[in-house]
Amino acid sequence: MEKEEQSNNNQKPIGKVVHYFDKVQVAVVSVLEPFVVGETIKIVGPNTEFTQVISSIEKNHQKISKAEKGDMVGLQVLEKVKKGYLIYRAQ
Repeated sequence: MEKEEQSNNNQKPIGKVVHYFDKVQVAVVSVLEPFVVGETIKIVGPNTEFTQVISSIEKNHQKISKAEKGDMVGLQVLEKVKKGYLIYRAQ
């Protein structure tokens, strides 16, 4: 396991931020494990950590209800994120 993807409280990340669009508050996420709209996630960076409910997922500019492993999707986020931030299922 890469150093930056070490677990958070023994949790495996379900996604990794690869880009952030500031004006629309959307994170582009590389999906490591499936997740769905309505699920509560925790986004963790070096100096920040916050929890939110997934309100929408987009793939190729189309709304989808479930992100699958290997997908590259857009997620609306409540706070600014940066490349490399990890996404976990909230406990």
